Order: sequence, then structure tokens, then C-alpha cells
Amino acid sequence: MAGGRLPGLLLLLHAAARLAAEQEVENLSGLSPNPEKDIFVVRENRTTCLMAEFAAKFIVPYDVWASNYVDLITEQADIPLSRGAEMKGKCGTNESELELSWLEQAYTLKLFFLKEGHNTSRGPEAFWRLSRIQFTYDTSERTYFKDAVSPGKHTASSHRLSALVTPAGKSYECQAQQTISLISSDHQKSVQLLLSEVRLQPFDIPADFVFSEEHKCPVDQREQLEETLPLILGLILGLVIVITLGIYHIHLKLTASQVQIPRDRSQYKHMG
Repeated sequence: MAGGRLPGLLLLLHAAARLAAEQEVENLSGLSPNPEKDIFVVRENRTTCLMAEFAAKFIVPYDVWASNYVDLITEQADIPLSRGAEMKGKCGTNESELELSWLEQAYTLKLFFLKEGHNTSRGPEAFWRLSRIQFTYDTSERTYFKDAVSPGKHTASSHRLSALVTPAGKSYECQAQQTISLISSDHQKSVQLLLSEVRLQPFDIPADFVFSEEHKCPVDQREQLEETLPLILGLILGLVIVITLGIYHIHLKLTASQVQIPRDRSQYKHMG
């Protein structure tokens, strides 16, 4: 009888180990010097498979009664991602997910990532992107929603999203603020997700807790160019001035070594 129970027990232990591996996640937000920035790590089989660092805030419109208690007016809730957020993660070869919830699951953010390939003039190339966002919020929660009309849970989702596009094998980095619009089930209101100080990699992490080479967003690339362009122009201008002075100095030397022919013809008789 005991021999028959042993295989079943081993099977349960194996299933539990697999489940634990899938849910090995860490909220490392306390390591960030920026109180608005969060750090999340998903690990499977003791290996990091997804890392995310970012500051996030949601701007959510909601209805309240006007002072006459007849008309509705729209207020705005600014909801930051809490540093104490609970998290779940899921890694795959071509699909990965990150789920965050806070304030007793009054708010839940789900990020879905997809890796795919396409053909270019240089041949096949692979890249990953943020393919879908889902944000669930409860307007009966009183920290950010005050006197909401018909309070309850709503879900705001992205529509045909293709964001943070990054070559496969690289991490995405963007210090600038980005705004992503989500459509809410609350009368199709537009919810804004503000992301900043982003460093993210959902696939192909080379070592534990180590990002791959970064792929900077276009805004950061443009700002970096704007910062370095004056320096480059200054160096070019300085080089032009040095070259000009050098040519002028050489010209003076050459002209000084040449025989000077008198301009006054009366002096010719003394020559020779």
C-alpha cells in the first residue's frame, strides 16, 4: 500500500516544485533610491527570466455628482503604482507576463510581452514588444476616488498595442516619460498610463539579475543627440580655428623666406 502511495507523492512534489518555479518572484523596489520607481524580478528554475524597473502612474477619469445633485461632472484620480505591490510572473520562449496588484487588489496591472520575427532587407530579424496592457481599478476604493457615482470595478485595456519595441536579446531603456492610452469599461473613458525611467527585459536575460545591452527609446536618443551636438559643433569649430591658424603660420614662414623684390625701381641699380 505504501509502495502505491510513493509514486503519487513524488508526482505531487514534482508538480509543487514546478508551480513554485513558475511563481518565484521578487519585489526589489526598496533597492531603488527613487521612491516612485519600482523593481520587479521573475525567476524560474533559479534563473532570472524577466526584469522590470519603472515608475508608473495612472490618470483615471470618473464621474461625481455636481453640487446640484442633478448633473454629473468628471473628476480625475492620479493613482501611482505602490511600492508594496504584490506580483506574479510568467516566462515563456515567446510570451511573458507580469502582474502587479496593490491596496488589497483594488488595483491590478497586467503587462503582456511578445517576441516575434519579421523579414527585412538584411534578412530575418527578431524583436520583442509590449503587446497588451490591462488595468483593473475599483472606484469604491477611497484613497484615490472620492464620492464616485455608481462605484465598482472597471477594466481599462490597450487596443492593438505595439510599444517598447526592442531587438531580441536586448533590454529596453527610456528615461523620458511615455504616455499609453487605455480604454475603460467605464463608459469608454480614456485612462492614461504614464511610464518613466523604464528599464525592462522579458526575454533572453544573459545572467541572474543582469540586463542585456540597452536599446534606447527614440526620445532618449534625440535628447542625447541634442546634448552632444553643441559639444561636437564646438570641437569642429575649434579644429577649424586650429587648422586655419596653422595654415596662416606656415604661410608667414614661406613668405618670410622668399627674396623680397624692391618695389622702388631706383633701387634696381644696386642689385647684382
